[in-house]
Amino acid sequence: MGFGSYDESEQQHQTQDTEDDEDAAVNVHEHEYEGSISVETGGSTDDLLGQLQDIKENNADDE
Repeated sequence: MGFGSYDESEQQHQTQDTEDDEDAAVNVHEHEYEGSISVETGGSTDDLLGQLQDIKENNADDE
């Protein structure tokens, strides 16, 4: 057999089992959540960026 060729007998004897595929369906509503989420950072963007810079500098010093 060359590149890209296949055994036609294998192709003819294939069957598709659709019952297993139906059981494996994803239920997108299985883990629904009703509520609200709020996040309070407690700092300004400049403060948070400063903290991030400090973390990066400390990690660079450790390496």
